[in-house]
Amino acid sequence: MNELKPRAAPRTIDETLDLLTGADYVADRSLATVLFLSLRMKRPLFLEGEAGVGKTEIAKVLAQALGRRLIRLQCYEGLDVSSAVYEWNYAAQMIEIRMEEAAGKVDRSDMERNVFSEKYLIRRPVLDALTGKTGAAPVFLIDELDRTDEAFEAFLLEILSDFQVTVPELGTIKAEEPPIVIITTNRTREIHDALKRRCLYHWVDYPNAERELEIVRRKVPQANQRLSAEVVSFIQKLRQIELFKVPGVAETIDWAGALTELDKVALDPETVSDTIGVLLKYQDDIARIEQGEGRRILNEVKAELSAAE
Repeated sequence: MNELKPRAAPRTIDETLDLLTGADYVADRSLATVLFLSLRMKRPLFLEGEAGVGKTEIAKVLAQALGRRLIRLQCYEGLDVSSAVYEWNYAAQMIEIRMEEAAGKVDRSDMERNVFSEKYLIRRPVLDALTGKTGAAPVFLIDELDRTDEAFEAFLLEILSDFQVTVPELGTIKAEEPPIVIITTNRTREIHDALKRRCLYHWVDYPNAERELEIVRRKVPQANQRLSAEVVSFIQKLRQIELFKVPGVAETIDWAGALTELDKVALDPETVSDTIGVLLKYQDDIARIEQGEGRRILNEVKAELSAAE
């Protein structure tokens, strides 16, 4: 495994934009600006938007570009402190206690200090994120915060305020340098204002056609240029109709990749029908496209691209 070589944060918005572009993340200037400010002000960045628009990817790209560890806390309903922050290795502690008793060690205070030591502490993502050294703080991704309950959200608020955790048996563990915090949410529920006030905010929207085509060219460079243009134009129009779940950028990349694997150089009705499951994940949406909506969109795409040539 290659050793990470931490690099300094960008000094300007343009450098931030170049940093993202250099890692093949096609960002607009507004995102680069808020990311630059987040790094300069050492404030968490709160990213909100539909699933599949590239929120999580921002944290991954940032960790890669800055040479930092990426620590990811994947949120879910019922997430608690033992899963998110720390817990004790009880099995190993019990073995140690039995061994000390067998060796005739009966001093209770010595035994307690021994079993409740760093050796038996299991660091979960939150505590792990607080152990970075100066100049090498990790990128801490708190992914899909809206999936947790309000109790955990309140606990997280305390962590983000002081960047420290109290372990009763060991005392308070405080970050030498606060991690670079990226919080994402798909807006399935509202996050409390108190937590949002601790962060800088940015809404990550679907990209326009030009930016999405550049994303496809970077992520699927082997795709035929005509095919890439048709794929992007088709999906841009697909997002304009009422669907249960419109495809995100991740689906655009997947579809372009799948069509390239099939050696396609252009879209046709049969290909769209055969591969629509790469784009849409709900049967009602698929049925609507196969009942004529897909053919109509494809005809529009072909006509517009031909007119532009």
